[in-house]
Amino acid sequence: MTKVLVVDDDFMVAKLHSRCVSAVDGFSVVGVAHNGAEALRAADRLRPDLVLLDIFLTDMDGISVLRALRGTGLAVDALFITAARDAGTIRSALRAGALHYLIKPFHQTALQEQLRHVASLRTRLDALDEARQEDVDQIFGTRPPGSRDLPKGLAAPTAELVDGILRAHPEGLSATECAREGALSRVSARRYLEHFAETGRAEITLRYGGTGRPERRYRRLG
Repeated sequence: MTKVLVVDDDFMVAKLHSRCVSAVDGFSVVGVAHNGAEALRAADRLRPDLVLLDIFLTDMDGISVLRALRGTGLAVDALFITAARDAGTIRSALRAGALHYLIKPFHQTALQEQLRHVASLRTRLDALDEARQEDVDQIFGTRPPGSRDLPKGLAAPTAELVDGILRAHPEGLSATECAREGALSRVSARRYLEHFAETGRAEITLRYGGTGRPERRYRRLG
């Protein structure tokens, strides 16, 4: 279970974010704070795994809160949720160690998608003793799927297309469904989907029913 501390000076917004977090499997809201000082006290007491931070707080900005948390040695990740759009603030958030930055307003599914991404990162890191470069690229998101080394016969633009289709279907889909949506042949779609599965970017599940072989379905990871 990932313990989450929600920090926002707007009581209603904090309540909405808390409700959104609680709806995601594997996440639990352990506390809510409405200013920087409260956030620091709550983090020290509750030891959360993840902090949802607003930039605009009444006593100090969210980036200063994150830097203060880093100074305490607390092992906590941070996801900024804010209306601040200027590049300087976003750059400062990155330098402070934020995992991601969501700009208000947004649909709750955007936050839930980021939470699932956090869970995926934690799971992937927990499973690693020694990382390959591909593992590091996936964790840090330094290169888009299409720019990674592809086997002979696979093209980066098509890899990006298939990756986009997977993103649009978080519940998973079959090679036939992917081919139909991407205007590809079924054989071609399956080659890319199998490559994603082999490199840890997708998982395969089997759907049983009817006669013949079970249907292979692919779901994007991270």
